[in-house]
Amino acid sequence: MKLSELCVGIPIPEGFENTEIAGVKTDSRRVSEGDLFICIRGLKTDGHLYIQDAVTKGAAAVLVCEDYAGELPDALVLKTKDTRRAAALLYNAWYGDPAGKLHIIAVTGTNGKTSVTFMLRAIFETALYRCGIIGTVNCYSAGRRMENRFVDPLSNMTTPDPEELYRLLAEMVKDGVEYVFMEVTSHALALHKPDAIRFDAAVFTNLTQDHLDFHGDMENYFEAKKRLFSMCELAVVNVDDTYGSLLKDSLSCSWVTCSAKGRPADYAATQICDHGVDGNEYRLVAADKRFTVRTPIPGAFSVINTLQAAALASAMGISPSVIMTALGSLSGVDGRMERVRLGVFADYSVFIDYAHTPDALENLLHTARGIRKAGERVVLLFGCGGDRDKTKRKKMGEIAAALADFVILTSDNSRSEDPMKILCDIQKGMGKSDYVILPDRRRAIEFAIREAHAGDILLLAGKGHEEYEIDRSGKRFFSEKQIVAEAAGKYRSEREIL
Repeated sequence: MKLSELCVGIPIPEGFENTEIAGVKTDSRRVSEGDLFICIRGLKTDGHLYIQDAVTKGAAAVLVCEDYAGELPDALVLKTKDTRRAAALLYNAWYGDPAGKLHIIAVTGTNGKTSVTFMLRAIFETALYRCGIIGTVNCYSAGRRMENRFVDPLSNMTTPDPEELYRLLAEMVKDGVEYVFMEVTSHALALHKPDAIRFDAAVFTNLTQDHLDFHGDMENYFEAKKRLFSMCELAVVNVDDTYGSLLKDSLSCSWVTCSAKGRPADYAATQICDHGVDGNEYRLVAADKRFTVRTPIPGAFSVINTLQAAALASAMGISPSVIMTALGSLSGVDGRMERVRLGVFADYSVFIDYAHTPDALENLLHTARGIRKAGERVVLLFGCGGDRDKTKRKKMGEIAAALADFVILTSDNSRSEDPMKILCDIQKGMGKSDYVILPDRRRAIEFAIREAHAGDILLLAGKGHEEYEIDRSGKRFFSEKQIVAEAAGKYRSEREIL
């Protein structure tokens, strides 16, 4: 590709417009002959330190930040104000502007992003559109699961880096996808990953404590989220959330509001009926439409999630009958209040959920308490991630102590930290509640299954859809569903022998 075709908006020295570029790289170790090397100031290192390495490997051009004052190589050097933003624009151009060929809808918020994207996909596929998803669980293109090639094997990025993000979008264009539903995180917005995209619409679910290790405080966290709404045509905002109300008052794009708690809103959930493990039912009320939404997904959170999905779809012209059919038949999302089926011989229930923030854990426990019967226990197994926001650990301990009948504290991606140090931080919030500490998560799950009482609702919180565990030794396969099934079979056999 010619440099002039690639670097739209980036000044090119006279005479170099037709320079052929063989590839675009942000990692000097992967540079090949004829590549453009983008110097990114990362969280751990600065790409400007590796300019000479890239040139030695054959880079045809180097893109640096305007304020870079270091030594420049004897090579073609381009300059721009923000190389992170430039990376998004360059990769989108390199892959043929897929962002301009798709209807892309973003979902952001601390909790609920994955659920809302899957609900939207269900609605639009029922309306016979070809759809794609980019998010935490997996990436899909017209029903095909896509390979998401992270450079760092220990990373778990909800929103991929630009090199991967725009490649995925380009594949979706080839697959004939029309609508893409994309989880967009605060990290991605702060790091300008989606800056080449003009979103058709964006959903704001909520904002609760998380990622303060990155953002520093809630104000910065909120400001990062707000960036998304300067990049979209329509906003769908949950005004039951305090930050949602603040966001609405600052929007310059078109917007509609949603409420499941009786607040004034364009789309309201009324006559809510909680059917316990069988889900929820409510009446959606808007200015020009009224219809009944039924969802088999249990929990109060599923009301606001389905309401926002329904509101966006309705605002974009999808009929009520399609919305009702799609949401009524969507059984759930991997790792979101997902029941592990153990057969008729299990007299207890096991649910796996991704809850890893104070708010999500509280909602999960309230949901479990709402569906339990008299005399049944809510047993919670959870931990907190290492190298992440430490201030939420005690808070999550306090929530667990207040709302669970019995708690098993265990590891959850301890990364470089000592697992016991993390558990001690959580323990500070546990008070005199009934709990045990078992750092090995496999043994903790086996203990929970072995000691389960008849009627117990066992919640495995934190990992959700993840099928790995990360500690100081690295990343390894770890399937909670598999461990639960194996433990249930083992201890069932032992009880039968006894």
